[in-house]
Amino acid sequence: MIIFSAPSGTGKTTIVKRLLSMGLPLEFSISATSRKMRQGEQHGVDYYFYTPEIFKEKIDKEEFLEWVEVYENQFYGTLKTELDRIWQKGKHVIFDVDAIGGMNIKQKFPNNSLAIFLMPPSLQELRNRLNKRGTETPESLALRLDRAEYEMGFAKQFDKVITNDNLEEATQKTYNTIVEFLNQ
Repeated sequence: MIIFSAPSGTGKTTIVKRLLSMGLPLEFSISATSRKMRQGEQHGVDYYFYTPEIFKEKIDKEEFLEWVEVYENQFYGTLKTELDRIWQKGKHVIFDVDAIGGMNIKQKFPNNSLAIFLMPPSLQELRNRLNKRGTETPESLALRLDRAEYEMGFAKQFDKVITNDNLEEATQKTYNTIVEFLNQ
């Protein structure tokens, strides 16, 4: 399992998409969330979108490998069925999860997982990237930056920390790290 974590806006989704196109035997684990769907997103492709109530029901039924309430009534998690779906194809799972979710998965599978934390070059650069998205209100931007600072405090607990100050270099470093892990 490849666990990929980073604060929102650091480029983890972009790098994961690039890795998936580079011929590695990986398949993306689609996360579940209770946040609202953004324009262009699709249920079952980008995320499994659920209402907070349905998400909580799934928590109660222990359907998640890991989950976290990132903001009030805004949950993210990994459905156990995603592991089965990917392993049945004979592939390795790659997760795009927050730092807490990543650590939770690593604790459950310490010997069968590689945990990579993607670090932004700085909080100011992260602010710039989030602003360029055009999806944030001043309030949501402040929440994301606070959350980013909190998540960055967990970076040292990951197997590898890669700074994304150059997308090409960060992608290549990540690729090399994964290849080395898979060849062990």
